[in-house]
Amino acid sequence: MIRTGIAALVLGLCTLLGPAQRCAAQAADEDAQPAPPAAARDAEPAARQLLVMLRLPPRHFRPDSAYGSGYGGDGTRAARRRLAEELAGAHGLKLVNAWPMPAIGVDCFVMEEAGGVPVERALAELARDPRVLWVQPVSQYEGLDGGDPLYAVQPAGRDWQLAALHRASTGRRVPVAVIDSGVDSAHPDLLGQVALRENFVDTGPDAAEAHGTAVAGIIAARSGNGVGIAGIAPDARLMALRACWERPHAPVRCNSFTLGRAINYALLHGARVINLSLSGPPDRLLQSLLDAALARGIAVVGAADPRRADGGFPASHPGVISVAAAGTGAAPGALHAPGADIPTCMPGARWALVNGSSFAAAHVSGLAALLVELRPALTPAGLRSRLSEAGAGVAAFSLNTRQEPGQQAERTGSIDACAVIGRAAGACVCPCPSTVAITAEKAP
Repeated sequence: MIRTGIAALVLGLCTLLGPAQRCAAQAADEDAQPAPPAAARDAEPAARQLLVMLRLPPRHFRPDSAYGSGYGGDGTRAARRRLAEELAGAHGLKLVNAWPMPAIGVDCFVMEEAGGVPVERALAELARDPRVLWVQPVSQYEGLDGGDPLYAVQPAGRDWQLAALHRASTGRRVPVAVIDSGVDSAHPDLLGQVALRENFVDTGPDAAEAHGTAVAGIIAARSGNGVGIAGIAPDARLMALRACWERPHAPVRCNSFTLGRAINYALLHGARVINLSLSGPPDRLLQSLLDAALARGIAVVGAADPRRADGGFPASHPGVISVAAAGTGAAPGALHAPGADIPTCMPGARWALVNGSSFAAAHVSGLAALLVELRPALTPAGLRSRLSEAGAGVAAFSLNTRQEPGQQAERTGSIDACAVIGRAAGACVCPCPSTVAITAEKAP
């Protein structure tokens, strides 16, 4: 009976999404994903790698395009590389990669155990070297997927009254950086939505991958195009920054270096919202880059890990908007958003249902883009405050639903999207009690 019911639900979803397109007959958990290329599988950083930071001279701390993508006309680059090679040789390491990060004034070098010296010993010795700004291990991060729900609904369309929100804001021209695995920019629901893309996973070519495509679809899938779903912010401009890679039968994987390069790029290329649907250990390089992003007025949204008391990093980092899937336990202070039974885009002109706080975070990144369009001067703290203060409005559930308030919160989370957008727009945008009495407010 269970299998029959699932088959019926999948058939219903395929019918809903259109007979002309192929529909994924499975939920988007990692078990259902195709195996990535061999190069991407080999991209996992070994425990024998570490990151060594050398200081960039102040005169190179400028946001030009050369630094966003690699080394440009930097006259001191050769000297820093010689120093890095000298340090590597002195500590039984070999230099395997490097990337300047002018957003935080460092040149980051990846070194790897080569001469039999334990990496822990090299780490300790390099930390005492006055020529080194700091040294750290290469941390690893994973996307936060979960389960295999098969219900053909788009919760934000029903419970956030997405069509009504789009009458007030669509996230027009707001740059949103999706730092994740590869995005399928040729997907029918994402055609024209990706303004730029970069691949920071050097060991594998850019690819269309499930996790990144699913996150991108929730944030900015095209609206009204006759197929698939509507994104939360369908007129946002996506920056598809591939810093993670997919593995067979396992969550997506990223590391400090790939994520650092992608965040640095987002800072230097005008992102207003950064989505990080992943979790791992605290990391000094990434903490520095996130602080720089927040100082520049860039909102950072992180997926809260329900397995960690503090929600995990980067969700737990001060200033980051931590988001968990509605109905799940999460760290104090985390917002809750739809994160179960979410239809979204999959590579190869397909759609599937996904589940997890990765996708709850994508909802909030889209909502942040709607707010930024309406209130461009909002700071990250101000944006977080608006999302939080509307949480009390969740009891004032929509007139078009018969659920009790508690059931509504269990499904949709702690954000009353109608109230959030209505207050920013200074007008009632939904036919619901939570926004009827809204009056115009002063900017921002």
